[in-house]
Amino acid sequence: MANDEVILTQEGLEKLEDELRELKTVKRKELAARLKLAISYGDLKENSEYHSAKDDQAFMETRILILEKMLTKARVINSDNIDSNKVSIGSTILLNDIEFAEKIEYMLVGPAEADVADNKISYESPLGKELMGKEVGSVIHVNAPIGIIKYELLEIKI
Repeated sequence: MANDEVILTQEGLEKLEDELRELKTVKRKELAARLKLAISYGDLKENSEYHSAKDDQAFMETRILILEKMLTKARVINSDNIDSNKVSIGSTILLNDIEFAEKIEYMLVGPAEADVADNKISYESPLGKELMGKEVGSVIHVNAPIGIIKYELLEIKI
């Protein structure tokens, strides 16, 4: 992507902004209190509470930097500009797994907000790549570790 653009839905943008706000306010204060308490135990060389809090602080500050960078490079997909006749980022799609006659619904999103447990798949995933630009009725073949999986595209929703 140009300039390492981070493609997000409006919901994804809000979720990242909420996480950043939570880390910078609530979590930083909680961690500061943990560090203060751990320091009060004395001898920092063998103070496991102190080292654990410092590790957590490093992880949290790294996550804050990552989120800030992502948000500065964010491009929000406007649902008004999504063509409901073709699959694109932001589309919700209903698929039929042809082999198992099982219906599956996914939302196609950018990699930053992909979450299979929440039925959000990246447009960069093997299935996402195959779906991009397809129309209702298309049969999609996805190369997976277990072999080729065939899906029929039943519906595109915005």
